[in-house]
Amino acid sequence: MAEDDATPTLPKKCGPYISSVTSRGMNLVIRGIVLFFIGVFLALVLNLLQIQRNVTLFPPDVITSIFSSAWWVPPCCGTASAVIGLLYPCMDRHLGEPHKFKREWSSVMRCVAVFVGINHASAKVDFANNIQLSLTLAALSIGLWWTFDRSRSGFGLGVGIAFLATLVSQLLVYNGVYQYTSPDFLYVRSWLPCIFFAGGITMGNIGRQLAMYECKVIAEKSHED
Repeated sequence: MAEDDATPTLPKKCGPYISSVTSRGMNLVIRGIVLFFIGVFLALVLNLLQIQRNVTLFPPDVITSIFSSAWWVPPCCGTASAVIGLLYPCMDRHLGEPHKFKREWSSVMRCVAVFVGINHASAKVDFANNIQLSLTLAALSIGLWWTFDRSRSGFGLGVGIAFLATLVSQLLVYNGVYQYTSPDFLYVRSWLPCIFFAGGITMGNIGRQLAMYECKVIAEKSHED
C-alpha cells in the first residue's frame, strides 16, 4: 500500500504539448513561440501578394528576404502576432467572458483562409475607387468577426489594434522607412485599418484555440491532485 502511495502520477498528454510540460509559464512561452512563427509565415505570404500588386515599395538596400520584403517586417509581424494571440485569451479571463463560439481548429483554419482572402482581394481585385475598396474590406472584416468571433472583447481589441497599427504604419511611412504606392490618406492606404482589424481577429482566434490546451492541462493536473 505504501509503495502505491509513493508512486508518482504522471500528467496526461494533452494537445501539442509534451506531457511533462505542465507549468503555466512554460505553456505561455510555447504559445508565444508558435504564434510568432505563424505571424512570420503570414507576413511573408501576405507581403508577397502586396508586392505583386505594387502596393508597397521598399528601398532597394533593405530588400533582403526571398520574398522581397524588408528584413524587419516578418519579425515585427511575428512579435505583434504573439502579443495579440496571448492578449485575447487574457482579456477573456479578466473580463469574465470565456469565448466559446466555434471553438475548434477547423473554424480557426477557415478564419485564416478568409483573412488571406481579404488580403488577396485588396491586392488583386480592381475597384472603381479607394472609397469603394475601403467599404468593401470593412464589410468583409466585420463579417469575419461576426462569423468567427462575435465577442465584445474581440471587437474592441480588433478596433484598438487597427488604430494602433495604422498609426505605427503612418509614422514609419512619414519617416521614410518604406512607402505605399498612391497613398490616399495621410501617407498610407485608407483601407489598412480593415486589414489590421481582420488580422487581429484572426490571430486572436488562433491564440484562444492554443490557450484551450493550457486549460486542459491545468484541469487534468488539478483532477489528479
